[in-house]
Amino acid sequence: MKGPLFYSKILLFGEYGIIRDSKGLSIPYNFYNGALKKEDNPSEEAVKSNGHLKRFVIYLQNLQKEQPELVNFDLITLNDDVETGMYFDSSIPQGYGVGSSGALVAAIYDKYAQNKITVLENLTREKLLQLKNIFSQMESFFHGKSSGLDPLNSYLSIPILINSKDNIEATGIPTQSFDGKGAVFLLDSGIVGETAPMVNIFMENLKDKGFRAMLKNQFVKHTDACVENFLGGDMKSLFMNTKKLSKVVLNNFKPMIPEQFHGIWQKGIDSNDYYLKLCGSGGGGYILGFTEDLEKARLSLSDYKLEVVYQF
Repeated sequence: MKGPLFYSKILLFGEYGIIRDSKGLSIPYNFYNGALKKEDNPSEEAVKSNGHLKRFVIYLQNLQKEQPELVNFDLITLNDDVETGMYFDSSIPQGYGVGSSGALVAAIYDKYAQNKITVLENLTREKLLQLKNIFSQMESFFHGKSSGLDPLNSYLSIPILINSKDNIEATGIPTQSFDGKGAVFLLDSGIVGETAPMVNIFMENLKDKGFRAMLKNQFVKHTDACVENFLGGDMKSLFMNTKKLSKVVLNNFKPMIPEQFHGIWQKGIDSNDYYLKLCGSGGGGYILGFTEDLEKARLSLSDYKLEVVYQF
């Protein structure tokens, strides 16, 4: 057996902000993917993944018991498949901010949810919110509080615009230009990040009045502007606002940025060769970069591997 592929995602803008109702923009990233599989001679990785799935099944059984109106799974088939060795075969790096658990949640919903909402129907705002809510509850198993956006993106494989918590829509993004000099790229920190501790630090910081004011007046404001600039194709303003956002993150989200990247982060702001921001919850994994001149950024960051996500 081999199920359909589910892709990784990148939240271009909105990490942490969407918890406080900023705008957000999430796009599928087809470089990585995962699928449910079974095979006769499973590898060590497959056995480990199967163990994770067994625990996830118990969680879903409880979820269905506690919230029968939320979603109904064919638990008997799911249980049988997991007991006979099903696992999630994935190239999506874990703890890298590109949605490894999101793709798994999407795959399970796609295969086992009854009366599921599909990509083929008219995706009204209500249906998108319903899916997001289901995915949020399912993904909470992996790292505490989940917005449900990663699985939503993976499941639908289309860009999603988050206007606020209760207002999300499928959106189009400007067409890529492969000979363009500007680019969005991923920078590999070489460290695995964990979502839950980072989110906990953020929640703790929210108790501070000054931090809340900074979020509202700077972080959310610049994030919203970046989303509007990107979708409107206004690249000049996009870089201006991304630079502001990069500064705010460096000054206020230091624990989420691996220490050895503080200098590189500042170097981008000073030189204007590139601007860095968090990819997912931070603490390791990928760092997201924006540059008006990809060659300049490559030279400036020659010690690191850059993965281009989007060119314009």
